[in-house]
Amino acid sequence: MDGGASYNPRTVEEVFRDFKGRRAAMIKALTTDVEEFFKQCDPEKENLCLYGYPSEQWEVNLPAEEVPPELPEPALGINFARDGMQEKDWLSLVAVHSDAWLLAVAFYFGARFGFDKADRKRLFNMINDLPTIFEVVTGATKKQTKEKSSVSNHSSNKSKSNSKRGSESQPKYSKAAASKDEVEDGMEDEDDEEHGETLCGACGENYAADEFWICCDICEKWFHGKCVKITPARAEHIKQYKCPSCSNKRARP
Repeated sequence: MDGGASYNPRTVEEVFRDFKGRRAAMIKALTTDVEEFFKQCDPEKENLCLYGYPSEQWEVNLPAEEVPPELPEPALGINFARDGMQEKDWLSLVAVHSDAWLLAVAFYFGARFGFDKADRKRLFNMINDLPTIFEVVTGATKKQTKEKSSVSNHSSNKSKSNSKRGSESQPKYSKAAASKDEVEDGMEDEDDEEHGETLCGACGENYAADEFWICCDICEKWFHGKCVKITPARAEHIKQYKCPSCSNKRARP
């Protein structure tokens, strides 16, 4: 492998340049060169990996023989699942693993050359400003751009992050926000039931305008995203959200 054995970026800018070259190579393999990439990933062959190089060239090959390798290795055996699932799903899966590998390589260099906390943060922020390979391959880049723009506006963020729940999610969310305003205006007795919707079903804390919330489609309780480990990005892909409690109830025989 020539994926870095003779090239060791030592500054944040050099590591980021290395990251962008490898990223461009893998995006090329999964989009413009996808027919050739598909052909090379024969399930009859041994464990194969997709490598991206700083020169923006990609390669499907066996993993490095030395242990440990010079750089972290990409996901092994991407070829085995090629014919066992739809092509777009397989490409998406390879894209996810490719994103993970790119981060591993970038922070390998960071650790090797002693990047401090500030350097690591700067590197991650530079990387995070680019769409992931998964987003490019699945066409989710535009959705991500909208989501990023909504973060600056908390009310817009709440509305968009709950859009996956359909049209009924909007009045529910508006109702919760309105009930909080009413509580603040001293109307607790009149709207006590509505105010209950603004309490997190996990921690019991009150609604806060700068926090992401999600509503369970079964019990209709609201939860802090952080309490149920749901992010706005993940919420976009959930058609029907079930809180941990409702999920457990369904699992019982």
